Amino acid sequence: MAVYTEVSDDELAAFIAEYDIGTAVSCKGIAEGVENSNYLLLTEGGPYILTLYEKRVDARDLPFFLGLIEHLAARGVPCPVPVHGRDGAVLRTLCQRPAAITSFLAGVWPRRPRPGHCAELGEALARMHLAGLDYEPERANALSVDSWRPLFERCRAGADDVVPGLSAEVSASLDRIETDWPRDLPRGVIHADLFPDNVFFEREKLSGLIDFYFACNDALVYDLAVCLNAWCFEPDLSFNVTKARLMIGRYRAVRRCSEAEIAALPRLAEGAALRFLLTRLYDWINQVDGALVKPKDPREYLHKLRFHRGVSGPGAYGIEP
Repeated sequence: MAVYTEVSDDELAAFIAEYDIGTAVSCKGIAEGVENSNYLLLTEGGPYILTLYEKRVDARDLPFFLGLIEHLAARGVPCPVPVHGRDGAVLRTLCQRPAAITSFLAGVWPRRPRPGHCAELGEALARMHLAGLDYEPERANALSVDSWRPLFERCRAGADDVVPGLSAEVSASLDRIETDWPRDLPRGVIHADLFPDNVFFEREKLSGLIDFYFACNDALVYDLAVCLNAWCFEPDLSFNVTKARLMIGRYRAVRRCSEAEIAALPRLAEGAALRFLLTRLYDWINQVDGALVKPKDPREYLHKLRFHRGVSGPGAYGIEP
């Protein structure tokens, strides 16, 4: 259960009174999610999502995140819309936590993505990138390549207990990726965490993108690399080139990629795999007794890292010359 902060009836009523959405009918915790406490809030005005931002989210970043989804929604991207209170504010405090209400998006996330889901995602990702090009606030990617070695050093000592030889393998990957990392690709706002549980579908059509709390400014095609890792491997960890080809093809049909972006995709995909390997490794080694959320197994992303390291070029992702 990913609800870290319980909200009493009186606290909720006082909070809701700051909005023109009617009184609360029900408020139920949402089990999914890792970073924040989320509630499905039903009021006389309809359903909403109430989010309390927990300690892992820097409150100073919240205006960027909330402003971004409002910006994207205004340009037709299917994402939550922050609800303004009577005073015009979208961010306030509940239970000593920063909190906000956003619109409710219908749909369910795909537990086992199919090729059609990947195609829909590719198009939506490209449209999101284009819509974000004129979003003026900026936020650096705190989990980009320059952060990976310091993160590794914080969990290096326990790495070989997870997988024998992992420390040396990650160190070698870091050396190569840091040397070859492309730093002059087209940039903009990226989602940076667009896993299947952050994408809703209705009848095979994409209906919403959620959870923008890792969004930042970085190479646009790095977002595509994250999605290749998150969507195009099967449960047995084999790579599904059909899914990749459809995702990239639909993306490029909306946003044209440069030759440099396509050429960089294998290295970016390897880097994205390393990023999630390291964050999962850190959480795995530093588990807290009684934690509400079970850490994810980092070994999944070790397999993906090895796959990308072994590809001969963009053709491995179904990209035609």
